[in-house]
Amino acid sequence: MRTSRSKRLLKRARVVIPGGVNSPVRAFGAVGGTARFIESASGARIEDVDGNRYIDFVSSWGPIIVGHAHPVVVEAIRRAAGRGTSFGAPTEAEVEIAERVIQAVPSVEMVRFVNSGTEAVMSALRLARAATARDRIVKFEGCYHGHGNELLVAAGSGVATLGIPGTAGVTEGAARDTLALPYNDLGAVEAAFEAHPGEIAAVVLEPAAANMGLVLPQPGFLEGLRALCDEHETVLIFDEVITGFRVALGGAQAHFGVVPDLTTFGKVIGGGLPVGAYGGRRSLMERIAPEGDVFQAGTLSGNPVAVAAGLATLDLLEREGVYEGLTEAAATLAEGFAKLAEEAGVEVTTCSLGGIFGFFFCAEPVIDYAGAQAADGRRYAAFFQAMLEQGIYLAPSPFEVAFVTTAHGSEEIATTLEAARRAFRKAG
Repeated sequence: MRTSRSKRLLKRARVVIPGGVNSPVRAFGAVGGTARFIESASGARIEDVDGNRYIDFVSSWGPIIVGHAHPVVVEAIRRAAGRGTSFGAPTEAEVEIAERVIQAVPSVEMVRFVNSGTEAVMSALRLARAATARDRIVKFEGCYHGHGNELLVAAGSGVATLGIPGTAGVTEGAARDTLALPYNDLGAVEAAFEAHPGEIAAVVLEPAAANMGLVLPQPGFLEGLRALCDEHETVLIFDEVITGFRVALGGAQAHFGVVPDLTTFGKVIGGGLPVGAYGGRRSLMERIAPEGDVFQAGTLSGNPVAVAAGLATLDLLEREGVYEGLTEAAATLAEGFAKLAEEAGVEVTTCSLGGIFGFFFCAEPVIDYAGAQAADGRRYAAFFQAMLEQGIYLAPSPFEVAFVTTAHGSEEIATTLEAARRAFRKAG
């Protein structure tokens, strides 16, 4: 496989961009080899600058749910851009997409659009603190909520991939009010409430963790958090930046039947363009300026081009059978990986949820960050490289997940499973 142009570009990029990349996981640090510089994409496939083509399961880390360069989405972007790329003023499309989000997501009565998932979570936490007049928050080890200072304590995703405990530059004061607890450990949450009575403003989590690999909530965990937050008058925040509109049209909260007070979004609702949002109960959201006393603003919030892409994507997702197809494809791949690994004598545990699937090189199902860290990262790196050589593009980190799109058909699934058969034999 040719990589000469990617190598040259990476060398050139390192002179002007830290590490040569604009987001750390892209650097291939956890898997070795040369990061691929992508030139184009269509449907379920991407092509790099050396002309290599891959079946793509990164899907821009989730937002590409209807396939790359879907003609409906591209046309919506073209039309919106032709009318102007940014106004710094309200548009009708902002109202429409807000109405669509509220209609789809059980917990949301009002929504505010921002520009990224990081911004959405930071804003939701500020709102929770204002509403409760408390400072402390509970997060869970291995859950990634963006790069806000207080949220990089025991974070997943790129922080986990780089093997660092948090990040330099975060003051002790910024992290002091963050309580990081084991995911799926309801007892630890109960103990935190007992140790800090009347102090916890919010509990924030991914309802299905997808930044330490895919880790599903154990039965009763989400329900228990809802009950504890109700008991202690604490705001429950679901970070659905990844799961929102990907697990189901109403997100993980619709799938699991547990309703949070606030929800954060990103990824899919931008149709591949930068967007974020947070929303929830009207009584909370009315605290946001200019209606209330919690300030949050953004020049490009509700950007008309991003909103157009998001509306077009939502139109496509509302077609009959879309989520059934995504769920079936992800489950087929997860089950297929498990079977092929067993045939090769390799210990692997897999799972899937909606249009997401994940796998760990270990024998037992992973239920928390400690379990994800204990999985065999070196074997994942070998498997990743073997799949890449066969034209299958997985996340370059064992702490990420794989995303299917409506463009991943039977041909892509069969090709991927055949490549996995050879890769597991090599990894074994």
